[in-house]
Amino acid sequence: MNPYYNQNYTREQIVLVLQTIQDCVRESRFYISKNENRQENLDFIKDYNLTNNRQKEILMQIEPEDFCHTLQNTKLGYEYEVLYVFCSEVMLFNFEGNEEMVDVYTKFNIIDISEGKRVVVISFHKRNKPIDYCFK
Repeated sequence: MNPYYNQNYTREQIVLVLQTIQDCVRESRFYISKNENRQENLDFIKDYNLTNNRQKEILMQIEPEDFCHTLQNTKLGYEYEVLYVFCSEVMLFNFEGNEEMVDVYTKFNIIDISEGKRVVVISFHKRNKPIDYCFK
């Protein structure tokens, strides 16, 4: 496993992190990165015809056992941020309308602002590399 990946968490810690993430999703205090650097996210949403409601449903289905690791943000000026990586199995319909079990790779950044917390979903796409689960 990559030495920059941290799995040194208890299940209880991740339950609290996931609760924060899902509270933000439930209250629409989140967004999925869809800029030019996030083509995989755009393609995934398009390929599986994921409406905003379906995107929310997928994020709300993530469980503590889907937790993989954290890593430090490497973007200049944001090195203090901790990014949380989860990978969950979701049944989706592909472009041809066929049902398909998909490993959905998600990477979250929880941001504290004066109005409270919000979440940036940096990665939201089909898993494209091997992963190690922390609690499976």
